[in-house]
Amino acid sequence: MRKQGLALVSVMTVIGLALPSTTAIDSTAGHTLPIPVDPRGIGLRPFTGQPATANPIDNAEVPQHPFMAANGTSNMHGDAYQTDTHQNPGPSGRDLTVSRRLQGGVCASVTFDSKGRIVTVCITPGQAPRLLLLDPDTLDAITTLSLPGASSSSPTDAVGGAYFYLDNHDQAIIPTNTGEILVVAVQGDRLVPQRSYDLTPAIGTSGIVSALPDWSGLLWFAAKDGTVGTLDMTNGRIETRKFNGEQVTNSIAVDESGGVFVVSDHALYRFDATPSGRPEVTWRAPYDRGSRQKPGQFSHSSGTTPTLIGPASGPDGGYVAITDNADPAMRVLVFARGTNGPTEICAQPVFPAGTSSTENSLIAVGGDIIVENNYGYQFDGQALLKGLAGARQPDTVPGLTRIDVDYPGRNCSVDWSNTTERIPSVVSKVSLANGLLYTYTHPAADELTFRPGGQLLGHPDAWYFTAIDVRSGERVWRRLAGAGPLVNNHYAPISIGPDGAAYIGAVGGLIRIADN
Repeated sequence: MRKQGLALVSVMTVIGLALPSTTAIDSTAGHTLPIPVDPRGIGLRPFTGQPATANPIDNAEVPQHPFMAANGTSNMHGDAYQTDTHQNPGPSGRDLTVSRRLQGGVCASVTFDSKGRIVTVCITPGQAPRLLLLDPDTLDAITTLSLPGASSSSPTDAVGGAYFYLDNHDQAIIPTNTGEILVVAVQGDRLVPQRSYDLTPAIGTSGIVSALPDWSGLLWFAAKDGTVGTLDMTNGRIETRKFNGEQVTNSIAVDESGGVFVVSDHALYRFDATPSGRPEVTWRAPYDRGSRQKPGQFSHSSGTTPTLIGPASGPDGGYVAITDNADPAMRVLVFARGTNGPTEICAQPVFPAGTSSTENSLIAVGGDIIVENNYGYQFDGQALLKGLAGARQPDTVPGLTRIDVDYPGRNCSVDWSNTTERIPSVVSKVSLANGLLYTYTHPAADELTFRPGGQLLGHPDAWYFTAIDVRSGERVWRRLAGAGPLVNNHYAPISIGPDGAAYIGAVGGLIRIADN
């Protein structure tokens, strides 16, 4: 184990000890403590900009998956297409309130049950992940459930529950660190394990990165070693197909035609199931993986989960977008996704040469694509220790770009480019109801705005919940979420709840920001 891994495990263990016991199978956790923040943040202006007036975006609705919770509530990226959009409004910026609660680790995927309560998996390096049922207003734990196995000590490992989904019966379908698919039902105020499926005969010790059902209900999974498989949850039958010398580090996407889309560290794939449920490669589209793993990335590869655009019944069978990892500049790639093959629609370079990378899914808005720059993000145990002592997280390269795609003309171009917002690692989201993109920014020290005399306290490591106008790319407002390393989101998403609040996973737990 590397020194930075040991340091991260040690610090997060101490934080975990501040929480109520979660060793029982189903325990009631009660009230949680606030996430500690750097008190120097009091010198910063908590809010800059102006509240927004809703300006809805006309966008074709993503088909509702028959075996997943309602769109916008089911998984890290919101829906089966992985569009990272929400039909409901998020915060407008009016008298925003901020709540921060310790949950003992990063709460990666935030989903919502049929009663609007939060169902999330929170991960502490080196310890057992926990499934939590939370009150969406207070963030207090209604109940918790310890999951099998210990999380990796690596701060960039998505294995073991970071990607789980909530199904149409309020059941969490969770890949575990022990190579199982665990099904846990939300029953009243309890989390009740229903059944588990052991995948280790098919994947060995390789961790399961992600699992999603196709439109027939057949569960697809992707393992870190490049194994793509199916699980018939009615009889436990497992079928697999393994990439040769390729790995998977991100989630998958599915559409209503039966297509399953997977990005390895070499290529984008479309899979379809045979009548017996065996995964078959329908087509493969290699991409330029560049010369290196860039700072801010999990691996030497595309950092994106595939994003699907348009219905499968539309032209070209719909479209799928990813980024490559090319040098000198990363490109946004768009392909036709139908069974006839991966016709390339366009490839658009983004961000400055030598300083472009992303580790987050693209956002699909009205056929256009929004991409963020995560180049330069670094976080490990040493950074956490230094941050707790008052040091700032290193600055990342700014960048947020909207790509206009001309599908009939097989061309794309830059619509707008925001070159000021620094977005280290968040899964940003768009509210189609109000026309705002929500992201999580980390300004450089000289970009902070202070209250009168506040700069005398120094320049804290401040993190902001930031709203961007989707049409122009300009910042509308930003709200201080807190200062210090425990409010760093560390690859966790922003999620817009049914109540219109925004929820942000953080190193220390979960943050709620809402109009008052």
